[in-house]
Amino acid sequence: MRVILQRIKRGSVSNLKETRTINQGYYLLVGFNKEDDISKLDYMIDKIINLRVFSDETGNLNLSILDVKGSILSISQFTLYADTNKGRRPSFDKVLGANLANDLYQEFNKRLIQKVPLEQGFFGEYMKIEVENDGPVTIILES
Repeated sequence: MRVILQRIKRGSVSNLKETRTINQGYYLLVGFNKEDDISKLDYMIDKIINLRVFSDETGNLNLSILDVKGSILSISQFTLYADTNKGRRPSFDKVLGANLANDLYQEFNKRLIQKVPLEQGFFGEYMKIEVENDGPVTIILES
């Protein structure tokens, strides 16, 4: 499981029917490979919610998303496991199949929303995403 986490001031995701928006918090790109299963979710959730990347009153990165009462915009992103070592077209051989990936993604969000307010993208659909970075602060997490 791979997550790209960005600290943001604001973010939104839209499809043809609906827009979902958050304010201060995280923008997550979430990807699964063929070796991933449900056992990795709780580790990743704990890492995300307790990561201290928000500034305290002295400007140091000492606060978590829980401390600042932030929200999360979670977007499924299978291309995080693109292999570009050969040729010019990415290979997606390591990516978990869509049905299993969607199951893990939905379970990940279900568990995460119990800890932090969350909006999620539209699995398998074309999306328009707008993000206002805060920093920028970008962290790559892997389980």
